[in-house]
Amino acid sequence: INNFYPPYNVFTLVLVAKDVNILFDELEAVSSPCKDDDSLLHPGNLTSTSDDASRLEAGGETVPERNKSNGLYFRDGKCRIDYILVYRKSNPQTEKREVFERNIRAEGLQMEKESSLINSDIIFVKLHAPWEVLGRYAEQMNVRMPFRRKIYYLPRRYKFMSRIDKQISRFRRWLPKKPMRLDKETLPDLEENDCYTAPFSQQRIHHFIIHNKETFFNNATRSRIVHHILQRIKYEEGKNKIGLNRLLTNGSYEAAFPLHEGSYRSKNSIRTHGAENHRHLLYECWASWGVWYKYQPLDLVRRYFGEKIGLYFAWLGWYTGMLFPAAFIGLFVFLYGVTTLDHCQVSKEVCQATDIIMCPVCDKYCPFMRLSDSCVYAKVTHLFDNGATVFFAVFMAVWATVFLEFWKRRRAVIAYDWDLIDWEEEEEEIRPQFEAKYSKKERMNPISGKPEPYQAFTDKCSRLIVSASGIFFMICVVIAAVFGIVIYRVVTVSTFAAFKWALIRNNSQVATTGTAVCINFCIIMLLNVLYEKVALLLTNLEQPRTESEWENSFTLKMFLFQFVNLNSSTFYIAFFLGRFTGHPGAYLRLINRWRLEECHPSGCLIDLCMQMGIIMVLKQTWNNFMELGYPLIQNWWTRRKVRQEHGPERKISFPQWEKDYNLQPMNAYGLFDEYLEMILQFGFTTIFVAAFPLAPLLALLNNIIEIRLDAYKFVTQWRRPLASRAKDIGIWYGILEGIGILSVITNAFVIAITSDFIPRLVYAYKYGPCAGQGEAGQKCMVGYVNASLSVFRISDFENRSEPESDGSEFSGTPLKYCRYRDYRDPPHSLVPYGYTLQFWHVLAARLAFIIVFEHLVFCIKHLISYLIPDLPKDLRDRMRREKYLIQEMMYEAELERLQKERKERKKNGKAHHNEWP
Repeated sequence: INNFYPPYNVFTLVLVAKDVNILFDELEAVSSPCKDDDSLLHPGNLTSTSDDASRLEAGGETVPERNKSNGLYFRDGKCRIDYILVYRKSNPQTEKREVFERNIRAEGLQMEKESSLINSDIIFVKLHAPWEVLGRYAEQMNVRMPFRRKIYYLPRRYKFMSRIDKQISRFRRWLPKKPMRLDKETLPDLEENDCYTAPFSQQRIHHFIIHNKETFFNNATRSRIVHHILQRIKYEEGKNKIGLNRLLTNGSYEAAFPLHEGSYRSKNSIRTHGAENHRHLLYECWASWGVWYKYQPLDLVRRYFGEKIGLYFAWLGWYTGMLFPAAFIGLFVFLYGVTTLDHCQVSKEVCQATDIIMCPVCDKYCPFMRLSDSCVYAKVTHLFDNGATVFFAVFMAVWATVFLEFWKRRRAVIAYDWDLIDWEEEEEEIRPQFEAKYSKKERMNPISGKPEPYQAFTDKCSRLIVSASGIFFMICVVIAAVFGIVIYRVVTVSTFAAFKWALIRNNSQVATTGTAVCINFCIIMLLNVLYEKVALLLTNLEQPRTESEWENSFTLKMFLFQFVNLNSSTFYIAFFLGRFTGHPGAYLRLINRWRLEECHPSGCLIDLCMQMGIIMVLKQTWNNFMELGYPLIQNWWTRRKVRQEHGPERKISFPQWEKDYNLQPMNAYGLFDEYLEMILQFGFTTIFVAAFPLAPLLALLNNIIEIRLDAYKFVTQWRRPLASRAKDIGIWYGILEGIGILSVITNAFVIAITSDFIPRLVYAYKYGPCAGQGEAGQKCMVGYVNASLSVFRISDFENRSEPESDGSEFSGTPLKYCRYRDYRDPPHSLVPYGYTLQFWHVLAARLAFIIVFEHLVFCIKHLISYLIPDLPKDLRDRMRREKYLIQEMMYEAELERLQKERKERKKNGKAHHNEWP
């Protein structure tokens, strides 16, 4: 599920003096000329097809005749299409497009236009960047390219360790081959992974390894360079009238995207004929459902989609792999509850308590009920609330820390392999919107020494204050929605208690909880639409400087909204439900009218389990449908309309640009939805895991599907996203750390307050048959149920709380007393219904447990963080080794320069006797 290939380091270097002698392949000639003819609009050709796409980065000359028909080149078959713009002829923004396209040609990009096969109103603008343009902008953008082969070395091993390795290798021969490894023969040799890289420089072009100018910059890099150019081209006079994004926003262009490398399907088998292109290879080795159990080819994903998307799948694979031990332990805790169910003294007493009559849980319509009627719920509660729950909560808190610490190590290896160690945000370009807004004020960049737009401190603070106020207001809206759900629960519990159907009437609390969860889920989905628009408005109001700052700001707002929206009702059930209801005869009421909802006689944990289970399953099912089902339906509908227009019998082969245009565009916010879904799932997996140990297992099963589902979506259903660089997962890592800290606190409170773990422990050691003996077995729990219930005199009911039934159906005579969950004195005591001593003992034990649990777990977390270094030792050694090689290389270059100067002096007769060397 994650990629554990041997690391291929791409360490960033600074090029040394120009005279450094480095082995390189000389470049042939200049790139072939391309015909730039955008004045003639060619209609679509029904014979054009992209089924026979180009092979995998084939070296050498490509055949122009074949290129003409594969939909990836201009009509001359020589110029590769680097970017596609789409517009409609009927669109009135003609003047802006003409100015924009004129400036595109002025920048050196070459252009061709072609009409759509199915709609002559749709025009495709094909863009190609010649070598000169690519080289010029690659130097401006600090694009790093390979310039020297790596020197690998074997670390020194002791003889004893070498002998152990030999014995292990002999033993492995008897074991089957690892089925999760991908066949390396089917994967291409990614040359740049075996080379040092440096920022591209045209003056030092002879230092770089260039076999062919057409393939030196791969497709993803070419598209990124062209996109960079388009973002800074004017379409009207004025500094703020620039950029492709603005033209897409105002409707001048309908779409803009790089092309996929051909079809993802082939008539021939990949094992016999090889892959047609990288897209086909990714589909067979990554996006196909048949390889769900194999590791991901992350290097190939990074090459095709860029570092940012590659890091997302690397993190997702790592998270999924780390879920295996958590899911196993959670399943073990659940099975432990199943196996010990018959020996649980508490559930036995509940099931046998036919003579204990419980007070009604709502006003008037709720009847009296035997405690034994909640036997099933007591047994289900034991499955999740048993002796192993505390251990599992501690394990999950430690697991979250181990997951984050080892991800930092994994990320360091990936950043080293993908040449991201020294990549800094300063290399990232300023957003065109920021540049246009603050172009009048400039100051010197302390790093680059160049003037750049500057946002005043007062302006930034005022915008942040307004944004924070908007966030606070939206969180208040969420709390108001939760308050509405609370009112629904307290109102409908009486309605369900008076229902005609006996099934619903007898299970009024479960019906109330189930319907409230479903309504809460619908409210969550509806509010998500509002949150997205508000977060977008507030983020644009802040005017972030770079794209990464914009993404981080938008991400933080959306996460806060979504997290509060999704978990507020869960927090209410866990910590507030049934805590402030009062007692019979003196109930606390909402607006002095509605009686607050009580927990089920078997406890509040069953409500929390139901809330988490329903929300988690419904949320993940809905997300999976929207991620894959929606694009599939949209693409199917598009193909259906084409068949209806051209007839089902007529087979049309579309060029690649038209095929990609008919696919769905990637989310406007990039990987935000993918990350958000997984982060919220991580919250469910850790925050309330003490109440629902099966959460890691459900998350694991979902993620195994999620990896291939996302891969299938990226490869087959979406247009190719623009490749972009990133050195980590951004602000999401800080959010994960915050969730890890919150999980320790919430699990401590769930165990101490929501579950019955502490009351049972206090009873076993202080009030049970084993009191004072230091034991806490099942025999010590005899009588716990009776001790946890208080007695209420029915004649003390308020008029509006008095039930319609007198309880004569139980014993033939009206009931005088009923029981309820609390530690209070009986009605005939000196202080009727006052708290007993056992209540204060339980409260003190709960507070002590919270303090001890939190401090213990936080100490373990900090100890683990200290013991696990962020960089693996072998990676640190390799980095130091390469720094040493750089120094040696610089020394050799300087020595060679001095020797060359000495020879020149000798030739000119100006040699000195005291020269060195």
